[in-house]
Amino acid sequence: MADAASRPGLGLGDAMTIDRRRFIKATTAAGLALGAGAQTVAATGRRRSAAVQTTSSPDVVIVGAGVFGMWTALNLQRLGASVTVVDAYGAGNSRQTSGGETRGVRTSYGDRPHGRFWTRWAAEAIGKWIEWDEMGSERLLPRVFFNTGDLILRSETSQYIQNTRSHWDALGTPYESLTPDEVAYRWPWIRFEDLSVALFEPAAGVVRARRAIESVARVFEEEGGTIQIGRASFGERDGSMLRNVAIDGAGPLSGGTTIFACGPWFPTFMPELMGNRIRTSIGHTFYFAVPPGDTRFSFPNMPSYGVPGCTGWPALPPDHRGFRVRTGGRPGSDPDTSDRWIPPEAHERPRQILERHFPDLVGAAINETRACHYESSVDGNFIVDHHPDFNNVWLLGGGSAEAFKFGPVLGEYIARRVLGVEDDPELAEGFRLKAEEFGSRGQ
Repeated sequence: MADAASRPGLGLGDAMTIDRRRFIKATTAAGLALGAGAQTVAATGRRRSAAVQTTSSPDVVIVGAGVFGMWTALNLQRLGASVTVVDAYGAGNSRQTSGGETRGVRTSYGDRPHGRFWTRWAAEAIGKWIEWDEMGSERLLPRVFFNTGDLILRSETSQYIQNTRSHWDALGTPYESLTPDEVAYRWPWIRFEDLSVALFEPAAGVVRARRAIESVARVFEEEGGTIQIGRASFGERDGSMLRNVAIDGAGPLSGGTTIFACGPWFPTFMPELMGNRIRTSIGHTFYFAVPPGDTRFSFPNMPSYGVPGCTGWPALPPDHRGFRVRTGGRPGSDPDTSDRWIPPEAHERPRQILERHFPDLVGAAINETRACHYESSVDGNFIVDHHPDFNNVWLLGGGSAEAFKFGPVLGEYIARRVLGVEDDPELAEGFRLKAEEFGSRGQ
């Protein structure tokens, strides 16, 4: 697929903002033909936007207000672009992948072929989530990151465990190898028969997913960005250029560059291109009530955890929705019409997890459930690439159930990539839209 990494760009140096004249020059040279109509103003101490729209034509139109779309929008705006985000339901809505209650943030990626790189980026993301909360406290935003630490428990070692430790050792990621006695001493309410492997990553944590996306959207709008509610589709094209995006019930929206960050909607939005390059599924997540007054299963007394067939974490303040257990799921369907609840016949498996590993929660009531769409790429890596038919259209997606934690880092990378100032060929190749499709390799 086409790539802008080799196209003309500009050097950012240590500057956080690109002035509009340099922005237009760089992106026009890259073949992105930005629309006119925005003026720049000096950023304030709170990093107000360098772009204030004075007409209806933004520099960049982003379709999709999830983790890819919103973090990219905010970072593009802070680099000098005027940006409009379009979403059918709005940022943090219950139908998008990023609209769940919580997401784990860890660096244990020994099961991925690109695990070394993901481990490094995940560690950087943890630091940026902490920075986001520090900034957010000044703007009265809700806290979103909780440093729980993450505990991996296994009855025997595996390639996943070996690779994870190798990545941690190579990158200097802090972790502890614990004995069964040490696990029992720290968290005596956790059970694991025949435990032989216990790895604890102290820097890991959990993010309030929906609140995080809502917060990014709020900052984006406060700094001059626009979010428009509406269903988008391809508009007019002129050869290899997309001239505008059609919005149901509204006029066309023109932008020099269009970015589609459609998540699980990709297969229906672009069936020929993405129908067999993205595989959707629905994850099942349960939040169990903890005993009144019992703080063992709540932050900060309990780490997030990974046991065979399940991941989860403690109840988080201030609302304490419950002790989180995620176990499998079901095949995906149309994200516009799928039921977002978990049928009773699927409730037995998480209760087996409680019985096996958290016996003091056996019989606990289910506070609520979440059925969340995920979208996976063929190679399990993210997609950051040009649309093969358009010079000014980008595709972002393939979160593969992991993109949320990388949001702050992904947004910075993508914004710089779109501007032509990020030129790491190895990353560009890894994030390329692959020619392979599901089914072509027996997948």
